Amino acid sequence: MAVERTLTILKPDCIRKNLTGEVIRRIQEAGFDIVAMKLTRLTKDTAGGFYAVHKGKPFYKELVEFMSSGPCVPMILEKGNAIADFRNLIGATNPAEADEGTIRADFADSIGENIIHGSDSVENGKIESAYFFSEADIVAVKS
Repeated sequence: MAVERTLTILKPDCIRKNLTGEVIRRIQEAGFDIVAMKLTRLTKDTAGGFYAVHKGKPFYKELVEFMSSGPCVPMILEKGNAIADFRNLIGATNPAEADEGTIRADFADSIGENIIHGSDSVENGKIESAYFFSEADIVAVKS
């Protein structure tokens, strides 16, 4: 199985609820290697740029407001089958529909404030990762 990379973002609600350590623990226990990570605060412009694919949708403005409301932690994760495995770990976007034991089912309050972002494809993982990190920021965990 080929090693894939995915971008995740621990969103402002995750940081506000002091869940950063717990969510990272779950990610690592699921076999993901963290190859890049930083604490940052998105401006409305940077949040809008990241979520530009959703521009014009009814939730776009609220999403940009939320993502710029406090610090967040973007990370690049690496693992075989990373995209699908990570989507399974975090659960459905709507926490009410997320499987029991997933990160969103356990910690998220709503579709809008759902704790964590995960790339939906290998291609988007590359595009999204490049939004936050340069190749020089990525550290090989395993040789």
